[in-house]
Formats: sequence, C-alpha cells, structure tokens
Amino acid sequence: MAKSKVPAKKHKKLKNKGIRLRAKKEIVIDRSAGLVFKSDKDLYEFFGPHIAQLEAEYDGFSREIKDDLREEELENINETLDLTLDEPAEIWHDAKTLKEFPIFHFIRPLEDLQAYHVAVTYVSDEDEPTFIFFHFVSRNLDLVSRYRRGDLVYDRTFEEVSFGAIDGDSLSEGDPLSMGLFLSMLKLRSESDVSFEQFQNLGNELREETIESADEIWRTSAHDGQTLVTFIKEFPDHGFKDLHYIAVTAEDSNSAVHTLLFSFPTNDETLIERYRHGENLQADEVVQESSH
Repeated sequence: MAKSKVPAKKHKKLKNKGIRLRAKKEIVIDRSAGLVFKSDKDLYEFFGPHIAQLEAEYDGFSREIKDDLREEELENINETLDLTLDEPAEIWHDAKTLKEFPIFHFIRPLEDLQAYHVAVTYVSDEDEPTFIFFHFVSRNLDLVSRYRRGDLVYDRTFEEVSFGAIDGDSLSEGDPLSMGLFLSMLKLRSESDVSFEQFQNLGNELREETIESADEIWRTSAHDGQTLVTFIKEFPDHGFKDLHYIAVTAEDSNSAVHTLLFSFPTNDETLIERYRHGENLQADEVVQESSH
C-alpha cells in the first residue's frame, strides 16, 4: 500500500484491528480450542500480541509504498467488511505466520475504488470468521499479493468456470493459467454458441477423440512464455450445426509432454479462428499427448 498523505497517526486509522464479531455475555471465539473469554479485557490481553505482530508485519510491507488511497476515500471501509467476509473472492489458509494457530486472509476486489479489501481473521471450528485481527483496503497489488500465502482454500473464479471443468484437466484443479485462459475464451464467444449445459456431456464424448485425431493442431506462445498447443476437430454429424471441439494444452519444452489445460465445444466460427494462430502442425508430427 502506498504511503498516504495523511499523518502517520491518522494513517493507522485506515486499518481497523481487533474487531470482535460476536457480542455475548461470554465471548466465544472458538469453544473447541478453548478460546472463550469473560470480558473484552481478557480477549485483547490474549490476542494483543498477535495483533501487534500482524500490524508490525503490515507496516513493514507498506512502508515504502506511495500514492495509495487517501483517508477520505476509505470512510466506508467498515461497511464493506461484512461483504468481504460473506462473499470473498479468495480465502487463504495461513498456518505459518502465527505459531499458536492458523489465520485466514479474506480478499475481495472493490471495483468502485479499483482496490482490494483484505481482512486477516481467526476462523472457528464452525468454519466462520469470529475475530478480525485487522483489515485494510489498498490499490497496491504487491501489498495485496503478500496476503495470498499459504493454501488457497476458496477461489470465486473457480466457481465461475467450474461448468467447463472436466476430470483430468487443469481447470478442474483450479489452475490459475487454465482459469484465466478459459475466462478469456468466455468473453469472446457469441451468445448463440453451444450452451454451457452441454459442456460436460460433449466434453466427455469428444475430448479424447479431438486430442487423438485432431483435424488441426496449432502451437503458439502465450504472453508469459508458456507454449500452448491447441487441438481442433470438427464433428459434423453430432446434432449441432458446425460443431467443433477445441482442447488447449501446455507443452513442456524439455519432454514435449502436453498437459491438458481445458477444452470446450463451439460452433462460433469467429471464436474458432482465434485458436488458429501460431505454427500449424500436422497431426502425425505431434508426439502422443498426455491428457494431464
């Protein structure tokens, strides 16, 4: 997060720390772990050192960042907290930062601010956040990425593409490259293309045949240097007009083994043309592919 123009003491207010989400006579954070407190004083005596450690870490991350959100742009930060906890885009399980227990990082983009809201939390055995160590909003992607650590236990993007995931491909495992390329494809396809409801059935029927006896095979380099090999096959007698099936793989430069990223049916000729680029290979020149 970039340094704000507000004084340092006010800047601290941009992070709200130690927020208790339950207000009862006894304060239950996690009963099974023995985290039940008689008062706020007891609660903060226990969590105080953890809050201090996490705040010091944040201050170290953000110290050299400039030109982030101003204080007046964050007046409604508390109002977005519930939404970040209820409908996060990502949840990361961090088992290493604190020795005593794991913590969870909830992350949600705020489109109106072109920023991200990050909440560092304790999650109870009931799988719900019961204590917020602190939370902040930042436009700085490097700062936000520092809270993408540990195990990614929830990714909203996967829910958006899960209808196209088929056993054996990287999309079904939540692979970021596969999800990104699949989402890009969805933005390009026409509304009259093969319905999403057909992706699973047609995939199970046509994917292997497409890879094993493709009509066209194209090799190209992605923007990150990854070599992609795309298999295209037409299925004229399968009940759909101009039906093609496309399988996109990643090629290992050392072994020439292909990892299947994702595949999909389409009768959108414009979309098909977008996958006809790079080096045009003959099917008999390609080593037998591994689906994963």
